[in-house]
Amino acid sequence: MTSMTGYSYEEKSTEAAVVSVEIKSVNSRFLDLSVNLPPFLNQLESFFRNKVTEKIVRGKIDVNIRVKELESDTEVVSDSAAAKSYFEAIKKVSEACGYPAESIPLSLIISQPGVLNVNRNYDVEKYRNLLEPVFDSAMQKFVADRVREGENLKSDLLEKLSRLDECAAFFKEWQPKMEESFKAQITAKFNELLGENADQNRIMTETAAMLVKYTINEEIVRLHSHLKAMRNEITENPVPGKKLDFICQEANREINTIGSKNQFAEVGAMVIKAKDSLENIREQSKNVE
Repeated sequence: MTSMTGYSYEEKSTEAAVVSVEIKSVNSRFLDLSVNLPPFLNQLESFFRNKVTEKIVRGKIDVNIRVKELESDTEVVSDSAAAKSYFEAIKKVSEACGYPAESIPLSLIISQPGVLNVNRNYDVEKYRNLLEPVFDSAMQKFVADRVREGENLKSDLLEKLSRLDECAAFFKEWQPKMEESFKAQITAKFNELLGENADQNRIMTETAAMLVKYTINEEIVRLHSHLKAMRNEITENPVPGKKLDFICQEANREINTIGSKNQFAEVGAMVIKAKDSLENIREQSKNVE
């Protein structure tokens, strides 16, 4: 079992650059992946996205890759013709305003668009080779962090599931007591009204009718089935999050029905306990991948 929350950071320095990779995630119903790269390395986005999707199924994942260049292949090219054109145009404006051409600063000329052009030659493959081991190391830490938290979630889920098992066992234990109580109530009513003339067959018929209306046997059987499926998902399925949420909905339906049919304070208290444990499991399942 793996948590959907996690964090890792890895950094490496070389003579040419300092590169860093930060990976963090929070809960999400599906996989929501964002990979942030320096603009000159955008063509590597799919490469790193694939590395994430190989290991992650669910969660909102933010991957931030930073590169600080210490050495760069930068070439500055001047356009002399453009510089002369700018100078002549500015000179005419200067003379028209009564300023001597000698007062025109060089900084004004070279600051004009197209006079100086910067060409940066990026070796994308070189950066990929530099970033890949740093990314892999960060990814390994990130996955380990999610697994560690997932083990804590698993222990918590199993503890809450054990409480639900206790509630289901209580319902099963109380079922025959409830049926006996119904029979005793109906018998007492008939004896009160008819005394010795009470028809036993009529008593049995009325008891059966009440049991049909109030028995919880089917709900208990289905609840036990849901709890068994839930335990299998927690212990066997590496990515049980979505399935757990569905099973919780089904189990909640059975517990609600037991509560609606209940006529006893003891069972009502256990229904409340069961609903509380189930809601805790459902909330916790939202943190599981």
